[in-house]
Amino acid sequence: TVVIDCLAEMLTLLNSQDLMGEYKVHYKVINPKSITMGQLFGQFDPVSHEWTDGVVANTFREQASAGNDDRRWVLFDGPVDTLWIESMNTVLDDNKKLCLMSGEIIQLSNSM
Repeated sequence: TVVIDCLAEMLTLLNSQDLMGEYKVHYKVINPKSITMGQLFGQFDPVSHEWTDGVVANTFREQASAGNDDRRWVLFDGPVDTLWIESMNTVLDDNKKLCLMSGEIIQLSNSM
């Protein structure tokens, strides 16, 4: 995480000094092992029959909807576990689209 912090700060500094054509960096860090799979990707409530978005959906939606060319990073910081990494592989397709179980599709921006 410290290396990513340094890289993001340096790219943002280069942007502020108008050097090397770099862009400002905005990033969010998610530790997928600190929350449940439902909280991470979203879940359906069997009692109320309502869908609740997870941290991934909210974060990707927020980063994808930014209206500028700044770099947008979503970092999964924590131990790699086959359960969440396979789920991530399932919802994120090759065309930079996050396909949620609710049926919503979030198109990732080019700066992500």
